[in-house]
Amino acid sequence: MDKDILFLLKHDFADGNLPAYYCPECAELNGVLHYYPGLRHRIEVRYVDFQRPRPEIVALLGEANQSCPVLVIGNPASDAAIGSKVGADGRARFVAGARDIGEYLSRAHGTGRPH
Repeated sequence: MDKDILFLLKHDFADGNLPAYYCPECAELNGVLHYYPGLRHRIEVRYVDFQRPRPEIVALLGEANQSCPVLVIGNPASDAAIGSKVGADGRARFVAGARDIGEYLSRAHGTGRPH
């Protein structure tokens, strides 16, 4: 895996009988992708369904780490770019949560940082 992979939930998902939802943290990262369109050429973005299990994520990170948003680290430039908020399950290293992913994107890909 050469590129980082960012997994986001598809918008307008159903959860029970209520109207459509969106994930606020995934929306925040979609905003980052809008601010920095070149980022889509440096990372892979995959949209997954709300329903679990989420096979694409489970295959990379295991069943316990299938929450979204999550960024799977492909080939980090250096450990300094990764920071301290990286998890690992023995298969791959990853960053979970919009703010921690935002910090990682800043260090590893040169975007602005969340404030």
